[in-house]
Amino acid sequence: MKSIPLHTRIILGIIAGLIWGFLSQKLGINPEITVLYIKPAGTIFINLLLMIAMPLVLVSLISGIAQLGDISKFSDMGLKTAGLFLLTTCLAILLGLALSNIIKPGKRISAETRQKLEATLQEKAASEIQRAENIESGKQPLQPLIDIVPKNIVGAASENTNMLQIVFFALLIGIALLKIPAAKAQPVIAFFEGLNETIIKLIDMIMVLAPFGVFGLISSLVIETRDADLLLGVLWYSLAVIAGLAIMLFVVYPLLMQLFGKFSYWKFFKGLRPAMLLAFSTSSSSATLPVTMQVVEKNLGIPEKISGFVLPMGATINMDGTSLYQCIAAVFIAQIFNIDLSIADQFTILLTALLASLGSAGVPGAGMVMLVIVLKSVGIPLEGIALILAPDRLLDMCRTLVNVASDAAVAVIVASGKTEA
Repeated sequence: MKSIPLHTRIILGIIAGLIWGFLSQKLGINPEITVLYIKPAGTIFINLLLMIAMPLVLVSLISGIAQLGDISKFSDMGLKTAGLFLLTTCLAILLGLALSNIIKPGKRISAETRQKLEATLQEKAASEIQRAENIESGKQPLQPLIDIVPKNIVGAASENTNMLQIVFFALLIGIALLKIPAAKAQPVIAFFEGLNETIIKLIDMIMVLAPFGVFGLISSLVIETRDADLLLGVLWYSLAVIAGLAIMLFVVYPLLMQLFGKFSYWKFFKGLRPAMLLAFSTSSSSATLPVTMQVVEKNLGIPEKISGFVLPMGATINMDGTSLYQCIAAVFIAQIFNIDLSIADQFTILLTALLASLGSAGVPGAGMVMLVIVLKSVGIPLEGIALILAPDRLLDMCRTLVNVASDAAVAVIVASGKTEA
């Protein structure tokens, strides 16, 4: 099995999961067999990846910054990375708004279908809205800025949703190592470099389980998706999202890499396949991060000091796929309720989606919480979330794939050293 390339093993796991899921439904096999005895393989695999994600971010960021050797180099890389993240996210949001206004998916759904979807998914929509409002209740206008700084670093490290706090702490440690005498910094740097190598070896060990974990995730997804017959009701919405994600993946990123980095997109796509397939299977950019870092360094030749800085930051604050989806979803729901969004409203959506993407947890379902924030910013009825829940699991898989590809594309451009066109 080890001699088979990682991306091939993941593809085989996906195919096997699809076959088992559809066959077990066709043959009337008790779905509890899949849910109770096969799905745990996928859950364990995701838990292993999430287990390693937090220490990987901490160690790789500290090592990456310390290896720069000069605070001015850190400032230069940080500005380039932040600028590129901002550029790709804004492009994704603008593309989402453009597609939703051109395709007008909300105008293509009948009132009868809308009522059917709302009635079927209303209870689930209510729970999603409540969950999001609980998270956002009582927050101050500058709460996202406050949330970056941890009160207790050990407490922050205990939960993957606090990834931005770990990034902040790692940045401070890395900068401090650059500012103290080299003789005193070297033992600390050597410790983190050794720990980084250990974590990379752990990733290799965990990835042996990749095909079995993916098999469990995909087969249980097929079994548990009971709303497949309702997907046709939001087909145009789904097509708009997928079209936007495809344009980002196959047009925007290749153009940016050619413009700024002169990097072959075929090489990029081929080298990043394992990470993109895993992102699609897990719907979690945080869980995929260890593999993303591994393939970016080994397959794309990106220096560890760059990948160790750019990719953890990207998994925390760069959510192109999610931001694009939020804009299309917001306009779609507004069109369903015959709400005309002005240019000012759509600009508000752009800014809110951009700000909401900062520090969003890279885990399945986090995009739904962000969507509630976007809808509330322009007064779109939150009940409209019921209309997009049916296909959300599939779209979550697609947008996570684009999130990961975006992070890797930025790493490639930063590594090229040609971010000034």
